[in-house]
Amino acid sequence: MPIPQGIPNCPPGLEYLTAIDQLLVHQKVELLEAFTGFETANKYTIKNTLGQKVYWAMEDTGCCNRMCCGAARAFDMKILDTFQNEVLHFNRPLRCSSCWFPCCLQTMEVTAPPGNVIGYVEQDWSILTPQFSIKDQNGDTVLKISGPFCTFSICGDVEFEVLSTNGTQVGKISKQWSGLGREMFTDADHFGINFPMDLDVRVKATLLGALFLIDYMFFEKSGNKEQDRPGMF
Repeated sequence: MPIPQGIPNCPPGLEYLTAIDQLLVHQKVELLEAFTGFETANKYTIKNTLGQKVYWAMEDTGCCNRMCCGAARAFDMKILDTFQNEVLHFNRPLRCSSCWFPCCLQTMEVTAPPGNVIGYVEQDWSILTPQFSIKDQNGDTVLKISGPFCTFSICGDVEFEVLSTNGTQVGKISKQWSGLGREMFTDADHFGINFPMDLDVRVKATLLGALFLIDYMFFEKSGNKEQDRPGMF
């Protein structure tokens, strides 16, 4: 699929996002982590519905950060195009996610090109289900995300609904069941994300950032041990 050219108000490198309404995100299996439990930096391939690689995602963190903080770790995530140029950058600071700490919930800054803020992902306080706000570069809420009460994957997909500000579902982020062996012994997950074709490309990029934040919060295993819990406790 050719990359659209000359699109106004589109950060360079994100033109491809203007022509699609779905992406697939596959985390690479790290054998060292699978066999030893030693936490390694996550790597992902981002594909279109035909299975063609569109972008690569690479976590940028230190070893001590990964081992000491586990899934709660702060990280920078670089999104590279097919020419290995960084076109998108996600930054997650070290914060809490439990409803017991309402003043220090999760957040992520999205920049494209790196250094130019285009959006934010912010966790909303809730007790029963995961809730997030997708905000534009001015801090205004443009979309909401609502997750299930239990995010533990048991032979099926786990879906987070993408909602408009009036509560209408316009898309979803799905953690896809990837097989018993992969689910039990690794934290290399498969995700899908759907959004409206005509959605602002900067909001699409911010939703992609929300996918990675959700992966770390609910599906990243420390030492390959499942740590899911009901609600947001």
